[in-house]
Amino acid sequence: MERRQKAAGAARVNDVDDMTTLDALKLGLAQSFALIPGTSRSGATIIGGMLFGLSRKAATEFSFFLAIPTLIGAGAYDTWKHRALLSMDDVPMFAVGLVLAFVSALAVVHWLLRYVATHDFVPFAWYRIVFGGVVLLTAWTGTVAWVA
Repeated sequence: MERRQKAAGAARVNDVDDMTTLDALKLGLAQSFALIPGTSRSGATIIGGMLFGLSRKAATEFSFFLAIPTLIGAGAYDTWKHRALLSMDDVPMFAVGLVLAFVSALAVVHWLLRYVATHDFVPFAWYRIVFGGVVLLTAWTGTVAWVA
C-alpha cells in the first residue's frame, strides 16, 4: 500500500477537511471489514482510506474520528448491560477513569498523528505478520491455548 501510493504520486485528499461525503462513506464501509475476526478496525479504515486516495495522515485522523461513535456506543451498551452491578457510589470512580482515559487517549492520538505524518506502516505490517506467526506456532505446538 505504501509503495503503491508513492508510485501513484501525491494523495488526492491531504486533509480531513478536504474529504467529500463520498470519501467518508467509503471509509465507513471500509471500517465494516473489522467485523472479520482478527481485523483491526483502524487498520481497515486507514488502508481503505489510502486505497481511496487519502494521505496517510488524513486516513489515520479520520479513522480516529470514526472510532468516537463506535467507542461511545460500545461503552454505553456495556454500561447498560451491566447496570445491575453499578451503584451511585461508583460515579466518582467512573468520572476519574473517564477523565484520565480521555486525557491519555488525547495524548497518544496526538503523538500517533505526528508519527504517522513522518513514518510509514511497514514496521506495523511486519509486527502483525511476526505476531500472527507466533500465535499460530504457539497454538500448533500447544504452548498457549488461544481460546476465549
